Amino acid sequence: MAVTYTAHVDVDGEGRNGGHVRSSDGLLETRLAIPKEFGGAGDATNPEQLLAAGWAACFLGALRRAAAIRKIRLTSTTITAEITLTHGDDGEFSLSAVLSPVLGGVDQATAEQLAHAAHQICPYSKATRDNIPVTLNASATAA
Repeated sequence: MAVTYTAHVDVDGEGRNGGHVRSSDGLLETRLAIPKEFGGAGDATNPEQLLAAGWAACFLGALRRAAAIRKIRLTSTTITAEITLTHGDDGEFSLSAVLSPVLGGVDQATAEQLAHAAHQICPYSKATRDNIPVTLNASATAA
């Protein structure tokens, strides 16, 4: 398998608690903070938001690819990704995800079919498969 692309990102400081993220090309540079919901300042992004952004962007590309393979014309595509960090009674942390794509120009059944196909194509979905609970909530819109 040929390497297509490798992202290089450095995180320094205290990670999610006041750390700093910087990509090698300088295009991504941001601070990190613990969310207010976990008692942090909540004044910067956090790893869950970064995962949600990356996964949503990748999943949207996979949706478009799934549609193209099936020769389905989408008039619009948007997605909301929710990543939930849970602190269990056992003291361990875990993640879950909800991916909610909205596809224009198709009916509800086709939107659901494309979401499930994209979930098989998307590298983020592949990486997390059978590791965290993932819910797909596809919907169709006339736009």
